[in-house]
Amino acid sequence: MNKPLLAALAALVITGTGAAPALAAPGTGTDVAAPTVKAVNFAGTVSLSNCSGSVVRLPASVDSDPALVMTNGHCLETGFPAPGQVIVNRASSRSFGLLNASATRVGTLRANRIVYSTMTDTDVALYQLTTTYAQIKSSYGISALTMQDTHPAAGTAITVVSGYWKRTYACNIDGFAYRLKEGDWTWKDSVRYTSACQTIGGTSGSPVVDNATGKVVAVNNTGNEDGGRCTDNNPCEVDASGNVTVRQGINYAQETYNIPGCFTTGNKLNLSLSGCTLPKP
Repeated sequence: MNKPLLAALAALVITGTGAAPALAAPGTGTDVAAPTVKAVNFAGTVSLSNCSGSVVRLPASVDSDPALVMTNGHCLETGFPAPGQVIVNRASSRSFGLLNASATRVGTLRANRIVYSTMTDTDVALYQLTTTYAQIKSSYGISALTMQDTHPAAGTAITVVSGYWKRTYACNIDGFAYRLKEGDWTWKDSVRYTSACQTIGGTSGSPVVDNATGKVVAVNNTGNEDGGRCTDNNPCEVDASGNVTVRQGINYAQETYNIPGCFTTGNKLNLSLSGCTLPKP
């Protein structure tokens, strides 16, 4: 997880292009076997001022529901949530650039609130838009990405789709980190990519798409840049016994399967639901 300036400098070094004031570090190495990649495209992804994101719907969402945009908690316009902080139902007028399948910006979407955001246990932000799924489909011919409500599996072929860079990264889910610690923050059961996903600054908040189903299984959020141990921009893995593993150049995402269980009819957040495991205020 890069702070804006560090990510921008990293992006300049890595890509030779403009600044990317958000996260993810370059991976290194190659995978033993290349994953099979289906036709995952940019339709439904969005670009933020400092990150990537996507228009998402829950399995129970209907077309008349106000649409949701998902990105990382550390991508909030108000700055990083503090450890232990959970933001719910806060007003926001943030705008998002909506992309079509070929990564062309076709319109601007606007939020009216931050429905949920935290960097505790996970790293996610969900914005409610002023438009419904049906209105987005009617205006732009673009459907939202559906969020999977079951735990992803190791070995799954995935694509990280960055609306900020208009670039995709294909690899597999290598496994899961029991705890992923970076600076003051700790995340639970994080997705670890194989080394082919060399995500960079600005890919923060990108949807991680299962190539076989086209569903979102995680949200991209960080990577170990320099081989540091549990420091900013250098997350470490901590197992159930407290053993620490550092994987320089490996990148990570936060699972999203537990999000649908915290929403009811009309895309309404209800953290009191019996199946809801998201952190609460």
